[in-house]
Amino acid sequence: MAAKLLSPLGHGVAMLARWRYQRAIAGRTAIVWPAAPVIVVGNISVGGTGKTPLTIWLVERARALGYHPGVVLRGYGGRDNGPTAVAADSRPGQVGDEAVLIARRTRAPVWVGKDRPAAAEGLLGDGRVNMIFSDDGLQHYRLGRDVELAVVDARRGYGNQRCLPAGPLREPVERLATVDLVLANGGRLDGATGRFDIKPARLLPLDGDDDRPVPRPGQTVDALAGIGDPARFFGQLEALGFVVRRHPLPDHHDFSAADFQSIGDDPVIMTEKDAVKCQDLAPANAWYLPVAAEPDAATTAHCDALLHEAVRRFEQRSRPGRAP
Repeated sequence: MAAKLLSPLGHGVAMLARWRYQRAIAGRTAIVWPAAPVIVVGNISVGGTGKTPLTIWLVERARALGYHPGVVLRGYGGRDNGPTAVAADSRPGQVGDEAVLIARRTRAPVWVGKDRPAAAEGLLGDGRVNMIFSDDGLQHYRLGRDVELAVVDARRGYGNQRCLPAGPLREPVERLATVDLVLANGGRLDGATGRFDIKPARLLPLDGDDDRPVPRPGQTVDALAGIGDPARFFGQLEALGFVVRRHPLPDHHDFSAADFQSIGDDPVIMTEKDAVKCQDLAPANAWYLPVAAEPDAATTAHCDALLHEAVRRFEQRSRPGRAP
């Protein structure tokens, strides 16, 4: 019923999204083209789709292919509008949790900023980067892009296929026909070229004390998740054999000591994205679960080809006399 009542607003959002896209491809948006190939990794829906783990995998894959990648992103959840360089020890409250997580996991140069072209310029400033990944940049048209990759959650798909606020979409499903590669997280999906899974690694202690006994399957744990899709994280823990008390929180939640006051003596398990914000807040028996994107062999080949295609298109647009 709510979706029907909100349908006119959803139609308005869809029309605006189409207008913004058409304006960009027609050259009426002031697009800035960086001096390096740009790969946009994004989605058309709200909520977690596994985009950040895939971005981390893509950075590592690009490095394995001989490129020197860097990442730009908005820095959601941070107070700094940038452009700002992000280090592994940057404060998530300033630059955003995802930016710190990507910097820690990849050790690649990372910049955040509301002005993404300015962040890209900063990224290229020290001369180490020759390939740019724009994380969650599909709708940010001012930053030119050589290729676009979209991520879709296979379990949730496109919901009711309506745009906000009547449904979960930022743009109509038809937008996916214009991107270079669509990957489904967690299964196969009509319209997706490839797939990947999010696989958990071993639990790690939040305080770095490796001598503490690791929580074992069968134990009751308190699970906190301030991510786009907390249910996916809770399901991962249950699949590992834990008895889970679920504590879902809003995406990019600003943690405080109050979030842990009602929790007892059972182990606390968090996502890695949340853990970067909680090292000084969480109780002693707190752990986090790193995850990694694992594409299949065919999807890996598609991604390799996409990275090489981004370089080809960049070289083509960089030739003297050629317009982007």
